[in-house]
Order: sequence, then structure tokens, then C-alpha cells
Amino acid sequence: MLRKSIYKTPAQLRLMVEPGLATAASLAAARQTIAVGRTTLEIDAAAEAAIVALGGQPNFKLEPGYNHTICASVNEEVVHGIPNGRRLEPGDIVSVDSGAILGGWNGDAAISVVLPDPSRPQLVAERQKLSDVTEGSLWAGIARLARARYLNEVGEAVEEYVEKRGSYGILTDYVGHGIGRAMHESPPVFNYRVRQKGPEVKPGLVVAIEPMVVLGGIDTHTRDDDWTVATDDGLAAAHWEHSVAVHKDGIWVLTAEDGGAAGLAPFGVTPTPIA
Repeated sequence: MLRKSIYKTPAQLRLMVEPGLATAASLAAARQTIAVGRTTLEIDAAAEAAIVALGGQPNFKLEPGYNHTICASVNEEVVHGIPNGRRLEPGDIVSVDSGAILGGWNGDAAISVVLPDPSRPQLVAERQKLSDVTEGSLWAGIARLARARYLNEVGEAVEEYVEKRGSYGILTDYVGHGIGRAMHESPPVFNYRVRQKGPEVKPGLVVAIEPMVVLGGIDTHTRDDDWTVATDDGLAAAHWEHSVAVHKDGIWVLTAEDGGAAGLAPFGVTPTPIA
């Protein structure tokens, strides 16, 4: 049996641009909706409307047993939180993961947002730094992808970035992935150092890089809803993600409106549009 290639053709890469932009639009709508007193169900509705407006569909709804556009994880919840009627409170850290399918191709990305709480500035600062470190580690991993020979270098860059900024934990039970016709494809994309080199980084590789970083220990459990993953110690978590394409002229962050230009600038990397 012939093994299916993990590398996309130039034409296939071009088809992944629109679902990436629809995913970005859904997260922009989510960000605008996140506020004290709003519910994660309201955020879910805003994200879905943004995807549909661009001609796409929420790909999370294609996962068996899942009926929402986003995953919304609050505070000690790391990933896979189910939108519900709980109202957001001051100081909450909210991670929103979203994805769109358009023309049979997928996008996948995530953001974390910390809500203000004037009565607890230290808590807000601690959680904001957690989110900033997680986001920074994502861009460090994407920047390394632009120069890497092998995929394992991404995880090395992510871990190195986090290590230099404090005593944080990087989840090891959940990792990034390839993306294309399916939302989750080979290869796995580790957020930490691993011995195996992984596949070669060359034109046609498309991966979702998604560090999940916690304030405390990395041990987690899945709640009774069979989806929500939370930290065992109850400490906060952050999650950031982008889908990134490697092509003949460089890299392009499919789920960023500017292709990743702003996030990559501090690392001296300039993304190049897919021709």
C-alpha cells in the first residue's frame, strides 16, 4: 500500500488560504464578544456567524459527538471546553479554539484572552503573562519552522522560549498536528524537545502548531462531559494555535490575516504569500 504523502501540492496550498482566513475571522469575532457577563455560547454563535458569512462551515461540528463551532476553555480548563451558559467573570482567562472548512480544506487556530479585574491586578498580570508567553512560544515555533530542516526543531524552539520566561509547564499529552483535507492529519507537532527528528520541513508541509502552557503542573484530567481537559492542580492554562504552510518561497500563516507578519517580525522572519 502506498503511503499518502504529508506534503501538499502548490494548488492545494492555495486552496487552504480561504479556510484559514475564515478561521481567523471566527477568532476575531470571538475576541470581540469575550467580555465580563457574556457566555461562551454567545462567543460560539459569533464565531459560527463569521465562518458562515465567508462561505465556510465550522469543522469542529464534524467531530463525532461535538455540536459547537468552538471549544471554549476557562481558567483551569486547558482545551476542549464545551460552550455553555456560564457567564464570564472578571479575571477569567478564556481560550477559544476554532476551525473552518471551506472547499473541502481545513483551518484551525486558537487564542487566549484575559478579562480585566481591577480588584485583582496581580492575578490578571499573572494570567496575562501566561498568555503572552504561550503566544510568544507559538511565534517562536513558527519562526523556527521557517528555517528548520526537520519538524522536531519547532518543539525545541517552543520549549526554549517558555523556559527562558519562567517556571511554566508545557502539556505533553496534547500536541499539534498536520492539517489539510482533514482537520487532524499526520505528522504530530510536538511543543517540546523530542529525540526523533520528524519529517523534513519542505514545500507542501502544512501544520497546526499549538502550545498549551500552564502555571503549575502538567497533569490533567478529562471531565465527566468526556471533552473538557482541566489541570489537576486547578491552576490556569493558556492555548494559542496557528495553521502554517511551508511553500517554495517561504512560509505563510494561513490563520493570520497578515500571514503572520506582525507575530514573526520580532524573530526576523518575513512571511511570503503563497503564489
